[in-house]
Amino acid sequence: MPFDVTILAPHVPFLLKGALLTAEACALALVGSLIIGLLVAALRTSSSPLLSRAAFVYVDLFRNIPFIVQLFFFFYGLPEIGIYVDAFTTGVIALSIAGGAFSSDVIRSGILAIDTGIIEAAEVSGLSKPVIFRKIVMPIALRTSIRPLGSVFINLVLTSSILSTITLNELTGSAKIVASDTFRPFEVYAVLLIAYASLTYLVSLAIGVLHRRLNRDRMPEVA
Repeated sequence: MPFDVTILAPHVPFLLKGALLTAEACALALVGSLIIGLLVAALRTSSSPLLSRAAFVYVDLFRNIPFIVQLFFFFYGLPEIGIYVDAFTTGVIALSIAGGAFSSDVIRSGILAIDTGIIEAAEVSGLSKPVIFRKIVMPIALRTSIRPLGSVFINLVLTSSILSTITLNELTGSAKIVASDTFRPFEVYAVLLIAYASLTYLVSLAIGVLHRRLNRDRMPEVA
């Protein structure tokens, strides 16, 4: 049977709707994972053994459990104890929590890489620890961590394809439906390959632009 992508023309609006749903879920999850990553990284570098240990347990737990198991727990498990959340919200929350565990490790590495002389100088200037962390430590850590964070975010976009397993008709879920309707899985999944490659390329491009903006004063070092 010859390759004929034109057979998918009637299904383009449906596939685009799935692509927009994927983009929306990923955008929200990227923000959520970054916020969680910042908070957890702050706790892991805290002087409090209790907070640091709690943050470590969270990271260790969610980095070592398959994402699909986490997703099924939130979507199928929580209703058993009376917690009901729709598929889209569940997907965003699950992606944020899983991504936050990986993001926190990257941001923590950025924090630990900061020259202690900078922090000591800020302390001598009379700045409080919360102000130093918020105004000095976090901006520097994010600036140095933006590229590795990009890899985390790209992986998050790819992982979002698993959301189709909880009845969410995002890009992969929509493609599965079209493939079963048209009996042309080769064309459908070829388009899906291109779609995900395009999404990850856009994320990579955005990270590159952001990296250059944040490091424009020291580009010869980081280029």
